[in-house]
Amino acid sequence: MKRRCAILHWLRCKFYVFVVSLFVVLKLVYIQISVDDSIYIEPYGAAHRSHKPQPLNGINCTAIYEQEPVEIGKSLEIRRKKIVEVDDRSIVSFTADCKNYIEKRGYNQIFVTDEECSFPIAYSLVVHKNSAMVERILRAIYTPQNIYCIHYDQKSSKDFVTALKNLEKCFPNVFIASKIESVQYAHITRLNADLNCLSDLLSSEVKWKYVINLCGQDFPLKSNYELVNELRKLNGGNMLESSRPSIIKKQRFQFQYELKDVSYEYHKMPVKTSIAKDPPPHDIEMFVGSAYFVLTHDFVTYVMNNQLAKDFLQWSADTYSPDEHFWATMARVPGVPGEIRRSEPDVSDLKSRTRLVKWKYLERRLYPQCTGTHRRSVCIYGAAELRWLLEDGHWFANKFDPKVDPVIIKCLEEKLEEKQLKQCFKRVS
Repeated sequence: MKRRCAILHWLRCKFYVFVVSLFVVLKLVYIQISVDDSIYIEPYGAAHRSHKPQPLNGINCTAIYEQEPVEIGKSLEIRRKKIVEVDDRSIVSFTADCKNYIEKRGYNQIFVTDEECSFPIAYSLVVHKNSAMVERILRAIYTPQNIYCIHYDQKSSKDFVTALKNLEKCFPNVFIASKIESVQYAHITRLNADLNCLSDLLSSEVKWKYVINLCGQDFPLKSNYELVNELRKLNGGNMLESSRPSIIKKQRFQFQYELKDVSYEYHKMPVKTSIAKDPPPHDIEMFVGSAYFVLTHDFVTYVMNNQLAKDFLQWSADTYSPDEHFWATMARVPGVPGEIRRSEPDVSDLKSRTRLVKWKYLERRLYPQCTGTHRRSVCIYGAAELRWLLEDGHWFANKFDPKVDPVIIKCLEEKLEEKQLKQCFKRVS
């Protein structure tokens, strides 16, 4: 009996050792597969900083543009892997040495024409996370004569804020907004963030002609040279969406909204109450659009100083997503600089070239099918849409996410830089 117990004990020990050993082996195999299945994404043009493999270096963006199946297939293979992007702390380290950072990212090799130098553009960037993507956007729109205001969120991480302050330190024409909001979804704070930047931009010494606002998932579709040419064609007019509101959209400003805690994604957002609002001040006729705009210097000056605009802003404070009716309505006020006359037809997102957003329910009718993925019915673009994006005619697009498809961002960077160099060399020769 004792012998049988000893044997059973020995077998149990052997089995335990076998299970533990198997677990360790499987874990090591899993770790190895995970490492092999990861792709590390660094800012384009700075990949040589890292000793980690950079599969994006093997992507031929011209072939992607020409929609060659083999190259598109390569981008799909990359998307199947775990995409690891540079974190905020790494961007803090990368931007700490301004001279090294500027050289590695090629900011000292940006060429501009005389036409661009005489037509500076202002930018308002309202962002809250992913400093690597913010840096990519800045690099794609950066020229020495332009000016850039960056507004981060009070809730943003310490490393994210430090990375942006490093950018401010490295460039004389990049600065952080002097007043920072705690931005809440669909709340007046989102509008205030842009207004804070606009106020600072008006105070700058740069004599900018137009201002464009961006968020952290936007990307340009035109080079700075092309943007200047497009802005000149506006001939002092503003460009933004401005349409008559539907019955559903009217409810956004016919009732008061209160900022409340919610149990899902945004944590806080405006919630409709039963309290009806008074009509807008000064008999203002309401229009709706989007948060994105291309505005003249004179129009911004008007909005920041005119009592009608101030009263309308105050009235809008307890509405839902006021940035989506404030600019659309103010642009229609009779006599404002760059006015869109009230008698003119609706300006849709297809007519206004400010921002290209591909909505899932309009795909195959107005747009080709999304080749990336969808988030809240909005397409996050894939590499197969490169040619369509560049040829559609819009100036900027939303949304891009390197963790969904880093190839589309890399190829847009390359193609925009190619176009800018081509125009500059054409003007010189």
